[in-house]
Amino acid sequence: MLSIFKNIQGDKAIWAVVALLALFSFLPVYSASSNLVYVIGNGTTMGHLVKHAMLLILGFGIIYGVHKIPTHYFKGLSLIAMPIVLLLLMYTLAQGATIEGANASRWISVPLVGSFQPSNLAAVVLMIYVARYLAKIKDKTITFKESIVPLWIPVFLVIILILPANFSTAGIIFSMVLLLAFIGGYPLKYLGAIVAAGILSLVLFILAAKAMPDAFSNRVDTWENRWENFWNGEDTEADYQIEKAKIAIASGGLLGKGAGKSVQKNFLPQSESDFIYAIIIEEYGLIGGFAIMFFYLLLLFRIVVVANGSESVFGKLLVLGVGLPIVFQALINMSVAVELFPVTGQNLPLISRGGTSSWMTCLAIGIILSASNKGHSGRKSSKKVNENNPLEVLSGQL
Repeated sequence: MLSIFKNIQGDKAIWAVVALLALFSFLPVYSASSNLVYVIGNGTTMGHLVKHAMLLILGFGIIYGVHKIPTHYFKGLSLIAMPIVLLLLMYTLAQGATIEGANASRWISVPLVGSFQPSNLAAVVLMIYVARYLAKIKDKTITFKESIVPLWIPVFLVIILILPANFSTAGIIFSMVLLLAFIGGYPLKYLGAIVAAGILSLVLFILAAKAMPDAFSNRVDTWENRWENFWNGEDTEADYQIEKAKIAIASGGLLGKGAGKSVQKNFLPQSESDFIYAIIIEEYGLIGGFAIMFFYLLLLFRIVVVANGSESVFGKLLVLGVGLPIVFQALINMSVAVELFPVTGQNLPLISRGGTSSWMTCLAIGIILSASNKGHSGRKSSKKVNENNPLEVLSGQL
């Protein structure tokens, strides 16, 4: 164990923030899991806590392993992983699982792992892929036509395969890709065309789904209802969740009711995942809620610091590409709990109970820590490339 700690490298502040958020998560997860046990009748609170602990332990194992990989290796890995991710997304969508007629094919069953959500993996892989391309064309004059096949075709394929079952995730990925492209210096006039193409594609998909409801197993009606109800304040199940979340927040006050003393966790669906922030405020008050927000903003600050200190363009874009979505997702989750944003189904990174999402967050954190390690420079090494290592050969060519 001591040897592991001695080998920990990278930004110590990020290690500390991630560890603190993960350790704190045990308290609200244990408390909120009583909803699963006593309302839904699923397992025991201790069982859910142990499962959460095992997931986090595996997650930190991912962080430790990934942060040892030299940053430039991720260029080649993204090229290898992209077709695999596309196949996984196609297989997942083809399952056709539905909930009350709506497409809910988000998960696949993996032996020894259980439910696995490929869209979370796709988000990380796609951001690395986009960072690689933007770094490759940096300071080069390119035409829009030249970037369509190597950049935008993979982006739209990923989004199209995720969109029917998970609009919020597809929207977040598209927004983050656009943001990264903007930061990477991709021409604004081309970005405008991509935004227009994205909006047009979404409109066409919605029209096709409404015109041929039997051919499209989708969640279009769910998306529309959530947005309409958000603006109109109509009484729906999503509004029921929001009302219970607001009650939890209001009853928490400044200091909260204390650990494990939440009342609304017994009435609020998804209190251990999507709405765990409301339970945190109910139990730990506004002080606890602002403390959690502070740690995510601190994580954002350190991500920017690491990106700014990276010695390569790819390293800078890589850190921002995989790091910004973590903080963005956290802000969306907190905004939903306080009704600043429609219900999206996005959990709170490193805190909410979950499997695949936690692992992919840890994967992203490991990549950021790899880039923050000065020994993993993104520049080409002056030493001879090891021709027996395909990753070194591929990374050197990219």
